[in-house]
Amino acid sequence: MKILITGAAGFIGFHTVLRLLEQGHEVVGLDNINDYYDVRVKYGRLEYSGIDPARISGSRPVQSSKHPGYRFVRIELENAAEVMDLFAREKFDRVMHYAAQAGVRYSLTNPHAYMQSNFLAFLNLLEACRHHPVAHFAYASSSSVYGLNQTMPFSVRHNVDHPISLYAASKKSNELMAHTYSYLYGLPCTGLRFFTVYGPWGRPDMALFLFTKAILEDRPIDVFNHGKMQRDFTYVDDIVEGVLRVIHHPPQGNPDWNGKSPDPSSSPAPWKVYNIGNSEQVELMEFIQALEESLGKKARMNLLPLQPGDVPATWADTTDLVEDLDYRPDTPVRVGIQRFVDWYREFFKV
Repeated sequence: MKILITGAAGFIGFHTVLRLLEQGHEVVGLDNINDYYDVRVKYGRLEYSGIDPARISGSRPVQSSKHPGYRFVRIELENAAEVMDLFAREKFDRVMHYAAQAGVRYSLTNPHAYMQSNFLAFLNLLEACRHHPVAHFAYASSSSVYGLNQTMPFSVRHNVDHPISLYAASKKSNELMAHTYSYLYGLPCTGLRFFTVYGPWGRPDMALFLFTKAILEDRPIDVFNHGKMQRDFTYVDDIVEGVLRVIHHPPQGNPDWNGKSPDPSSSPAPWKVYNIGNSEQVELMEFIQALEESLGKKARMNLLPLQPGDVPATWADTTDLVEDLDYRPDTPVRVGIQRFVDWYREFFKV
């Protein structure tokens, strides 16, 4: 199949591109390579997949030197005309949409970035899929949509009407927008609620990357909520395996759906949402201890209060993922952290 991956220079998008190429698919990667975080990591990902950054110019596709089935194009998804032209030219079979403005805390100080990247860009993709039909439009949502919900583990059948950051609200809105297009135009859509993804080539703005850098540089790390945080840390390879299974499994619509007692995770339209998480809560202090062991160095900590927009705990119920796709993420945190540290030391030569 020919598959479009948006956010292909990003963390999960990059890993997904490589796995799809291993499976023999033709892949077009798309990214705007913005400077939200260190672009050296983004260009490093592209180079690893055979894309020469020096050849990236305008919106012309760049052919990978390592993978005959991979081309990369730099496009702003906010540009509706360029997006529509790309779809008209390429005739994609499926789309996996990762590109978005990430970050809960960043959304508190830069809200307008989310309106462009997470609302307008998403709409442009839906319109392109509508006018140039694809067999499946899958997209990254987030565990952040659970907001004020305190029922654990988080289930796709829980109410998610109380987000506590604009980032979370944008992801919830994406789910609603996708349902609308699924219902009106029969576009198969699947939203994937990711739970705290980590691993090699990870994002420099996330805790594992920040902690590793600070510890190696003998600087203290900022530990919010005085360390009393619990996260469902999910290794990137486990996320990608779930994504690939979803891509190949477009939703058909739920024939048993009842509008008088509606199931929030499905629809009579071909629309579905899944949690993808490790289904295990890990204390932040345990996570830091595992990192210290991998680095062979103790961390100095600034214990700080909970930040606005953050939730104290996450935990994924992946029942639907297991039942529908026979898949459950299972990489232990200590194994995943060691793999990240090995990559970090190699990439940054430290």
